[in-house]
Amino acid sequence: MIAYSTSLARILAVACVPLLCLGTMFQASAHLGPVPVSLKGAPVPEVPGLLDGPDPIVIDKRKAIVLGKALFWDTAVGSDGMACATCHFHAGADARVKNQISPTGKGMVQSGGMYERMDGQLRGPNSTLRRRDFPLTQVSDPHRESPFVRVSDDVVASAGTFGGVFRKVHLDEGSDDDCRHAGDPVFHVRSLGTRRIMQRNAPTVINAVFNHRNFWDGRANNVFNGSSEWGARDSAAGVWVRQGGAVVRERLNLVNSALASQAVAPATDPVEMSCEGRTLADLGRKLMWRRPLEKQKVHWNDSVLGAYSMSTPGNLAPGLNTYYVHLVRQAFNPKYWSSGQRGPFGRPAPNAEDQVPLAYNQFEANFAMFFGLALQLYQSTLVSDDSPFDRSRRDANLIPIDLTASEIRGMQAFRVAHCNLCHIGPVFTAAAVDTNARLVKSNPRAFGNETFTISTTHNVITRTPTFKGTGFVDTGFASTGVGEDEWDPGLAAQDAFGNPLSYSEQYLEYLTGNLSGVRDAAVAEIRPCDLQVPIAMSLNNNHPLFFTRANGIQPQAQPLTDCRSLTSAFVPLPEVASAELADPDTKRMLSVVDSTFKIPTLRNVELTGPFMHNGSMASLEEVIEFYARGGNFEGAGKQFGFVFPQPELEMDAGIRQDLLNFLKSLTDERVRYERAPFDHPELAVVHGHAGDGYRTEGGNPLGPDLSRDEFLLIPAVGAEGRSEPLEPFERLLPW
Repeated sequence: MIAYSTSLARILAVACVPLLCLGTMFQASAHLGPVPVSLKGAPVPEVPGLLDGPDPIVIDKRKAIVLGKALFWDTAVGSDGMACATCHFHAGADARVKNQISPTGKGMVQSGGMYERMDGQLRGPNSTLRRRDFPLTQVSDPHRESPFVRVSDDVVASAGTFGGVFRKVHLDEGSDDDCRHAGDPVFHVRSLGTRRIMQRNAPTVINAVFNHRNFWDGRANNVFNGSSEWGARDSAAGVWVRQGGAVVRERLNLVNSALASQAVAPATDPVEMSCEGRTLADLGRKLMWRRPLEKQKVHWNDSVLGAYSMSTPGNLAPGLNTYYVHLVRQAFNPKYWSSGQRGPFGRPAPNAEDQVPLAYNQFEANFAMFFGLALQLYQSTLVSDDSPFDRSRRDANLIPIDLTASEIRGMQAFRVAHCNLCHIGPVFTAAAVDTNARLVKSNPRAFGNETFTISTTHNVITRTPTFKGTGFVDTGFASTGVGEDEWDPGLAAQDAFGNPLSYSEQYLEYLTGNLSGVRDAAVAEIRPCDLQVPIAMSLNNNHPLFFTRANGIQPQAQPLTDCRSLTSAFVPLPEVASAELADPDTKRMLSVVDSTFKIPTLRNVELTGPFMHNGSMASLEEVIEFYARGGNFEGAGKQFGFVFPQPELEMDAGIRQDLLNFLKSLTDERVRYERAPFDHPELAVVHGHAGDGYRTEGGNPLGPDLSRDEFLLIPAVGAEGRSEPLEPFERLLPW
């Protein structure tokens, strides 16, 4: 089928309404927009109570970082050899090319192991990606709106586990868990199972500490509850605290801890790292008396682990000279691990070999907290703020004058094309909510453009025109037309308890007075006066896109200090908002989060392919072509004021090259050469199976029904880094 995109001019004509055209008004006021700025010295979001106060959770930050780095790289963390780093070993991302295709991704319409190849044939699991496969969705002229040549809803993501049903951990009989494995209905070649593939591309973990939430859909909550990724939404979450001779279950609410929320999810996910049914308490039992990285070499000069390594110059050896239990006890407050009791904390599920398993102790019961916070503190060290762009001197207009002429022209093209309205601030993403707001509050010209106002508060939503209408979308998330809306709901999905992931949908409930529909505290702190497009204005005339006095409004409850617009410091009356929300034709009470995803950082983007949430583009050139033509599709939530055909990028190859050169100036050479803090232990990365997409070999020690693994061996690197640079993803692809 030949498909064409809808004319932007026609959409704009529909969007422009009497009194004002919000879409074109916004674009005009945002001409050029903020200047990209250095990350050096940018504030990292603070976590009150973690390291400070009279009774902090972590009592030795250095030891916690040692613990976190060991856990991140240790293949014993997975049920069958998967480490956190397995999907984040290449500039914080995943550069594997074999057995990396997930049929339909989140579309869920999966066939029995063979699925449509990008060139129209069938390809099964364990296939090797090739350069000609990209981009997955192609048009006849990549630089402008034109007919589709091919459309694919498949996802290039990361291979994970074989799955299986968890039975028990092994304490000293090897690092793989005891699981009951069987062939997977989708991921198999003939009669042999292959490793499952995740449903979204793995984003880089470098600079992820700045994100207000993590994962592409934001489900890794800003608030860490000590147990799961869901923050305060999880009513069963909590940690066990020793009080005298007793232990009690307490709620934990650590803000700005999305990294910890993110960390605890993959370790129990049956696609990513775990067999079905394993808990983090089980993982704590498995690791407690193990030496960290016991089967992986650690460089004697590792910037974090070197002092604990068993290595000497000229002789790299596996493991650290300590145990996980010792690192936890040295890093964390004793009240979280010092109880000798068993019983109050539950026990593993019974299995055929051990009908009454030993009950958990406090260490095991709180291992989710230890694991999440240690990984957060380690990943907080992975800040890449030393690229050529960061090192350059600035002129009075904040232009980095030490960049090449082409790179400076590329930065201007970046601004003209409105890339900087999503990739804003020192992290190059609006998802860095706290850092961006704090910078502007301390210096209104921090981003170098006094005509472009940025909220000094921490609003977690904004309001913007989309093809669906003008509505609310979460700050740091966008729909750009990479795929069709039905392929992946993104932020429009629900959590494990049936609540919307998005702040925007919760805010609609908040406006109606339904506080039971608000699951995240940040929603109640949203200031209407800081929205880019107002929800209500102190005007007398009726308006179809926002509420006025004619409808019934009231002043906002939040403080007015430093408001962007006092005229917009109003909300509809609850009964007015309720009636509007109940109207199926509402134009005022809309959430526009359909197929929206977290805006990724652009730092080190040269090295972090494949790109987009579905991994559908192999090179930065393909990404630039995508934005030049205004995207692939026009879904309901697509923000047409940000993503639209760009005539200069369409027609001028020189400008596209300049933009490419600017993006490459954001690469930190420490990342390219894996110098500290980006050095690491040895890692055997599962890289497909012996054979190809049509036949695999058996002989996997995990079970007779599983394909034999192949590996990429990533050598241990010390603080001085490696001699050969990391390559961009597209250079790793065979043609």
